[in-house]
Amino acid sequence: MIPTVVWGSGNVGRAAIRAVHAHPGLDLTAVVVRDPAKVGRDAGELADLDVVTGVTATDDLDGVLAARPRALVYAVTGDGRDAEAFADIVRAVTAGCVVVTPSVYPLYDPRNAPAEMMEPLQAAVAEGGGSLFVSGVDPGWGNDILPILLSGVATTIDEVRCQEIFDYSTYDAEDSVRYLVGMGQPMDYEPLMTAPTVPTMVWGGQVRMIARALGVELDEIRETVDRQALEATVGTKEMGTFEAGTQGGVRFEVQGIVGGEPRIVIEHVTRIHPSAAPDWPQAPNGVGAHRVVLEGRPRIEVTLEATDEGGNPAAGGNATAVGRLVNAIDWLVAAEPGIYDALDVPLRPATGRLGA
Repeated sequence: MIPTVVWGSGNVGRAAIRAVHAHPGLDLTAVVVRDPAKVGRDAGELADLDVVTGVTATDDLDGVLAARPRALVYAVTGDGRDAEAFADIVRAVTAGCVVVTPSVYPLYDPRNAPAEMMEPLQAAVAEGGGSLFVSGVDPGWGNDILPILLSGVATTIDEVRCQEIFDYSTYDAEDSVRYLVGMGQPMDYEPLMTAPTVPTMVWGGQVRMIARALGVELDEIRETVDRQALEATVGTKEMGTFEAGTQGGVRFEVQGIVGGEPRIVIEHVTRIHPSAAPDWPQAPNGVGAHRVVLEGRPRIEVTLEATDEGGNPAAGGNATAVGRLVNAIDWLVAAEPGIYDALDVPLRPATGRLGA
């Protein structure tokens, strides 16, 4: 069993605790939290498990790392705390941990990450013998491994398109929805998520990885953004009221240009209410889905709907993203210390978990 720590107990951390607890090759040895109210609570309670795990949450990170865990799931958000999250990860790798995380966007594609990140990470690997694998929560595998897998059954491909289509009224992160995404803000407000260069910083690495897997050279990466106002005031269960005339939908694309044409596209279609932007693509269940479309011959379309925590699609997306990370831990432990990306780390069967 691989001693494994989960750092965080929010939307991603809860899913990570459940995934580590369920994995037959991993041993949940600690859960690190920052909220004093969570210290001392059982991991099973924090993660909505039906069992008492015997692992109680702690804020003593020094003590946890001193115990030399072999792996760490870093499930703390990096939004608005990029430097702090990066420093946390370097510290854990230096301590010898295999670290898996969705929290540092530029490291989705380490080959193109800035030197100021790669140099301290490489030094941490050399000093401590740890490893790092970063993959997104949208979910990352839906924007890299899934389209690449589907390309293997295609004959010709004209375009690869990966879509996230979501009603964010189900998302349990009001500050992110209102300020990072801009829902409910005046139409002259510029959300950070769609500010120039930010979509490429977050999703450009996945575009580059698809291009690398398909053996094509990108001319450049472009961004497009479209925002729509609410035509009427709407109410939501989780976040209250969003006023007419404020942003109710945002749609953007990160486009990999090949031969002057957008050939690899990651697209997000986000609403705060089903009535917003009714002409944009809709999820089959009316709430949320991830979709990959390969235009070509044959045309291939795969739509994924995942739910968790009482049928919530946002929680389901988090859970599958975390599953990709947690299920990679044993492979990473067996591999040489290093910094890995989604093309390095295989997607493998959930051995030992059917009916468990």
